[in-house]
Amino acid sequence: MRSYNPDLTPPWKKSAPVPEVPADRDLVVEEVATGFCGAVIRCEASTVTLEDRFGKHRVFPLEPRGFLLEGKVVTLVRPASGPARPTRTASGSVAVPGARARVARAGRIYVEGRHDAELVERVWGDDLRIEGVVVEYLEGVDDLPAIVAEFGPAPDARLGVLVDHLVPGSKESRIAAQVTSPDVLVVGHPYIDVWEAVKPSSLGIPAWPTVPRGQDWKTGVCRALGWPDHTGAAWQHILSRVTSYKDLEPALLGRVEELIDFVTAP
Repeated sequence: MRSYNPDLTPPWKKSAPVPEVPADRDLVVEEVATGFCGAVIRCEASTVTLEDRFGKHRVFPLEPRGFLLEGKVVTLVRPASGPARPTRTASGSVAVPGARARVARAGRIYVEGRHDAELVERVWGDDLRIEGVVVEYLEGVDDLPAIVAEFGPAPDARLGVLVDHLVPGSKESRIAAQVTSPDVLVVGHPYIDVWEAVKPSSLGIPAWPTVPRGQDWKTGVCRALGWPDHTGAAWQHILSRVTSYKDLEPALLGRVEELIDFVTAP
């Protein structure tokens, strides 16, 4: 005689089903138990490896209801073989296939030079187009107070400024302190030049070389690394090795995202 074991669990105590999501490479999720958030870099039969934006790796089991995707509980499963469409932009944001660029906002983000602008475009370009944020470069910040006054910042036209070598006691810090408008946010990174914001490991070098004071920094870097004295070509080589936010130092990542949030705030 066949046994009968009915499920006597009350309906209100049963767990609602959650979607199964393939653990495709670069998918960003949060592990429920630990709160660790990172991008999928490897998925095996029963585990998934995540990498956070600081380069730290953690391995987690593929357990039911084990992860959050955009704040919702999901079950990660091993992806099917074959190429998958990217789910993230170079900055780690959710990709929006086919999205049209938004009409440009009145607000702007200013950076010091062309290399800064090209690096920001490389990593955050998709996000900026969707948000309608234009990035312009200044060729230095010596005249920043006058530039800000000419822009005329307002609550509906905020201005964000990214400054190189913004450290206590520097010329840049003294200039930035002169900008006091509540509709302007001036932030910076500690590097002499934005080149240094690219991780040495992404370029296959052990570290950025130290250049003696009084010597042109970019030229000194090229010579120390055995590159030709052609800083334009050197920059194109550096830029070509940047494919996502993972290739940049956290000190730059956080500042650019802070500026984007500031100029797009309601």
